[in-house]
Amino acid sequence: MTVLYEDNHIIAVNKTSSEIVQGDKTGDTPLSETVKQWLKEKYNKPGEVFIGVTHRLDRPVSGVVLFAKTSKALERLNAMFRDGQFQKTYWAIVKNPPPQPEGELIHYLVRNEKQNKSYASASEKPRSKKAVLTYRLVSSSDRYFLLEIDLKTGRHHQIRCQLAAIGCPVRGDLKYGYPRSNPDGGISLHAREVRFIHPVSKEEIEIVAPIPESDALWQAFASDFFILDTRL
Repeated sequence: MTVLYEDNHIIAVNKTSSEIVQGDKTGDTPLSETVKQWLKEKYNKPGEVFIGVTHRLDRPVSGVVLFAKTSKALERLNAMFRDGQFQKTYWAIVKNPPPQPEGELIHYLVRNEKQNKSYASASEKPRSKKAVLTYRLVSSSDRYFLLEIDLKTGRHHQIRCQLAAIGCPVRGDLKYGYPRSNPDGGISLHAREVRFIHPVSKEEIEIVAPIPESDALWQAFASDFFILDTRL
């Protein structure tokens, strides 16, 4: 587990594409429990350690996940997420180039609980929720395209669904139309950065998650295609 940021109130870690944030029917150990154990050992705590889940990433997605270390921080962070007070940036490697080098996508998503999948429509539908993101093309190779995405709303599978709707499925995402899986079973979607005002200190916090080291394509984009970001 890689810790990206920690203070008395919050902790942020870099999730791998194989981890779940919170316990589910698989019974696999969730990241929240891993963080609890890490804190218990680091601070030699004899009792129960508090960890509050403030948001989630889909299991096959990697990147920054933020947890609360106190109930006060959890309450405030939950309210901030509801009110859209976080700036969330993702990177995605996709199959096809987008229609324009940069733009805004607006869809209405309907979630199918049984399929655990969302469907995008250009117009409002019954039970649909408006989904908004902006994107820009950062780099490309002969077969793949790297997009930077600023998420404006937080809908179920939003980025995966919206990119698939414009013909740009995320690499490895079988559920949304990519033809084959990634070797590690994840998808090439990475929660790259989160910015917010600290719920207690009121300072501006910026947390950046390094790209997956074990994925050769991510590393190829970093080295061969000269992404102008020293934090790679």
